[in-house]
Amino acid sequence: MLNKARKTALAAVTLGALALTACGGDNSSTDAGADSGLGLVSEGTLTVCSEIPFEPFEYEENGEYTGFDIDLMREIAAGMDLEVEIQQQGFEAIQSGTAVNAGMCDISASAITITPERAENVEFTDAYFDSVQTLLVPAGSDIKGIDDLAGTTVGVQQSTTGAAYAKENAKDAEIIEYPGDGEMFQAIKAGSIGSILQDIAVNTNHTKDGEFQIVEEYPTDESYGFAAKKGNTVLVDEINTQLTELRDNGKYTEIYDSYFAD
Repeated sequence: MLNKARKTALAAVTLGALALTACGGDNSSTDAGADSGLGLVSEGTLTVCSEIPFEPFEYEENGEYTGFDIDLMREIAAGMDLEVEIQQQGFEAIQSGTAVNAGMCDISASAITITPERAENVEFTDAYFDSVQTLLVPAGSDIKGIDDLAGTTVGVQQSTTGAAYAKENAKDAEIIEYPGDGEMFQAIKAGSIGSILQDIAVNTNHTKDGEFQIVEEYPTDESYGFAAKKGNTVLVDEINTQLTELRDNGKYTEIYDSYFAD
């Protein structure tokens, strides 16, 4: 009986050890598969912060987020075998780096101009879009350029390069800052401001119905980049790899043409 008991105990210990070994092996495998090394907020998902609306880069259509930036982000995530989640966030938190550094998202995609000041707080990807600033006015306006802005009201989006350009070059105008393009465009349609100074692609979108026109362009050597948490060069390198692949396989041009081709 004693021998039998010992055999039973030994069998139980052996089975327990095997069970522990199996569990340990499973956990190790799961952990390895779950941790991408990209420093993601949620493993398996690329979480993207974007200031919406800023058409044609990011806006809502039929209940879904879309736009040039959003389409690029979806292609990039697919190339990384990740799901994508888009989160609405104010541009101040995006351009300052607060959104990514506080873990609200992995990457910010919101027509962000790459500047040395912003690069102190975020890791920028390679540039993916070049832009200039422009002046938008109602059709038939007496404003023909920046020299005509003295004594008028000019709308800009706060914390943007357009706002900085207006403050530097239209000092005799009343510059009114808005949180986003949506509020700014409503203001010019209501006659509350006489012009808008901002990126060419967004202002061009406002000329489609013929009620507004761009009267002047200001080359500022601006390029947009996606912004990640400061120090997360692994994620930035992977996104740069995907951007290169999209250019090489023609997908970048396809997306670009769908928004900007005449």
